Amino acid sequence: MYKLVASDLDGTLLTPEHRIAPYTKQVLQQLHQQGIHFVFATGRHHVDVASIRETVGIPAYMITSNGARVHDSNDQLVYQHNVDPAIVANLINEVKHDPTVTIHLYRDNDWLLSKMDEELARYHQDSGFNAKEFDVENPPVDNIAKIFFIRHDHDHLLKYEHQFLSQYGDSISIAFSTPFCLEVMGNGVSKGAALEEVARRHQLNLADCIAFGDGMNDVEMLRAAGRGLVMATAQARVKATLSDNAIIGSHADEAVARYLNAHLLAPQS
Repeated sequence: MYKLVASDLDGTLLTPEHRIAPYTKQVLQQLHQQGIHFVFATGRHHVDVASIRETVGIPAYMITSNGARVHDSNDQLVYQHNVDPAIVANLINEVKHDPTVTIHLYRDNDWLLSKMDEELARYHQDSGFNAKEFDVENPPVDNIAKIFFIRHDHDHLLKYEHQFLSQYGDSISIAFSTPFCLEVMGNGVSKGAALEEVARRHQLNLADCIAFGDGMNDVEMLRAAGRGLVMATAQARVKATLSDNAIIGSHADEAVARYLNAHLLAPQS
C-alpha cells in the first residue's frame, strides 16, 4: 500500500483547461481522509499552487519550480535551491537578443518575464497569479528558483538545451516541462530529489511513494518513486526514457483520480 502520492499538475492532474475537476477533488479528499499523504509536484510557482491546494481543500506538501522549492502543508518553506546568480545573468544575456523566445523567472513570490504573454493567463485563471515584466538589461539574478524559456518551436529550444548543457554542465539542472518550455534550475534540483525530502519528513521511504507525470521534468520523480506512472498524453521523449513504466489514461479523462480510486482508495461503506 502506497502511503504518499505525488502528482504533476498540467497535463497530469489538471484538466486540459488547467483546472481541478470535481471528481479529482473528491478522490484527493478521500485520500486524505484515509491517511494517505498527497504532494503537488509541479514546475509552477508556489503562490500559484497554494491557490490550487486551497481549491482541493486538503493539507498537502508542495514541490514547486521542479523541486527548487518545497513548502509543507502549513505553507512553510522547508527546502530551497536557487540558480547561481552568475548563470542567471549569463542565460538572460545569451537569449535576450532572440525576439522569438520569452524569458521567465520565478523569484520569491514573483513571476517575472521579458515580455508579456496574454496566452499564459489561461494557465492561471483560477489562482489569479499574475506576471510582471522585467528589464532584460538590468535583470534580477538573486533568489531565482528557476529560469525558463518559451517558444512554440521545440527544435529551436533544443539548440538552447544543448548550448546550456555544453556551457554549464553539472552547474545546472535542465528539462522540458512541455516541448515548448525549456526550464533551468540549480544543480541537483529535480522533483525526484524533492520527493525524497518530502518522504523523509513523513518518515517514509521512496518505495512508499506513487507518482504521476507527463513531462521530462517529471522523469526523476517517476524513477525515484516506488511506482511511477506516465500519462498517455506524455511527451514521446518521456515514454522513450521511461519505456518500462506503465502508461495510464489522459488528463482529459481524470486518469490520475480514476487510478487512485481503483488502486488506493478503500471501498466506501
